[in-house]
Amino acid sequence: MANRTIYLDNAATTKTSRRAIEAMLPYFDGVYGNPSSLHSAGQAAAEALQNARERVAACLGCTAREITFTSGGSEADNQAIISAAKRGERQGKKRIISTKIEHHAVLHTLKKLESEGFSVTLLDVDGNGLLDPQQVEDAISADTCLVTVMFANNEIGTVEPIAEIGAICRRKGVLFHTDAVQAVGHLPIDVSAQNIDLLSLSAHKFHGPKGVGVLYARKGVPLTNVIEGGAQERGKRAGTENLPAIMGMASALEDACASLEGSAKKLAALRDRLIAGLSEIPRSVLNGGRERRLPGNVNFCFEGIEGESLLLLLDDKGIAASSGSACTSGSLDPSHVLLAIGRPHEIAHGSLRLTLSEETTEEEIEYTIEAVKEVVAYLRSISPVWRDLQSGKRDYIIK
Repeated sequence: MANRTIYLDNAATTKTSRRAIEAMLPYFDGVYGNPSSLHSAGQAAAEALQNARERVAACLGCTAREITFTSGGSEADNQAIISAAKRGERQGKKRIISTKIEHHAVLHTLKKLESEGFSVTLLDVDGNGLLDPQQVEDAISADTCLVTVMFANNEIGTVEPIAEIGAICRRKGVLFHTDAVQAVGHLPIDVSAQNIDLLSLSAHKFHGPKGVGVLYARKGVPLTNVIEGGAQERGKRAGTENLPAIMGMASALEDACASLEGSAKKLAALRDRLIAGLSEIPRSVLNGGRERRLPGNVNFCFEGIEGESLLLLLDDKGIAASSGSACTSGSLDPSHVLLAIGRPHEIAHGSLRLTLSEETTEEEIEYTIEAVKEVVAYLRSISPVWRDLQSGKRDYIIK
């Protein structure tokens, strides 16, 4: 088993599917014209671009004109939030509501807007990372221009009550954005039924290529450019469209949505087995709830060890895992998400995120359970902190 990699870091990125790769190939050396060109080669590319736009829109429950292609989820988050903020500023509204567990693409954009005079309120979540819609309703005031809440958390897998939050925002006349990067392709999405005004997604989270994503903006919601230049994407996102990647994304998204129910059922069963197995490790705790959780997400903390050592030793055993967001994996700071759900610093440092795909097998799950048990036991055997805990010099945090 350890002779090949067991890839359990699908929240960071997924393997590009064969169908997505095959969908991309004709647009490298066949239909390779610039979609903005008026000649026949360019118009063939423009037709393909429109076809992809319509297919993506169908998967989200919106119209093609509400779809803007971007370089990925981070750009889409930036443009959505900045657009809503600038619209609010024109209306004399400069307050934005979000949560403490958002992706840094959202949090850093909000920080930038704070430096420009906007007021940002970050709401608390409960111990499972769940936001109560009533908190949103209570927080909205006359000067609120935007509520932005992620659909599903990238670290602990918590699925937020998006439709309920969206309904509150719609009733209050406040724009609602959701970073749905972890949710699209894994959970049912209908932007109309879920009262979503702005939504961000990234292709490489559902077996599409890296470097391409989408910003959905409901008709009537004006977008502010974050990239200036040409008139591509109806003048809202300059730069020649990455047609091969866009075609790959459309195919991958169609595949993911077509197999959504079956994939979710399979992944949830494997996820629950993995949770049960890792829960047998003493002084371990599951991060995030068991119910409102992404089908393929498992996140644990183990007392007395460091997450980095855990990852390196698992890698030696052929298991690719992570300790949280891939965007912050080089940081020595504990996860802001784990701190927000009440994990103390010393526990948050010992986290492990395992995220599954449709290719994950039962055999791989069983191997992973045993490997994690062995590595945790080894790390604790050489840890002075663990010795102090066992001797009573320190008190256990995880009961």
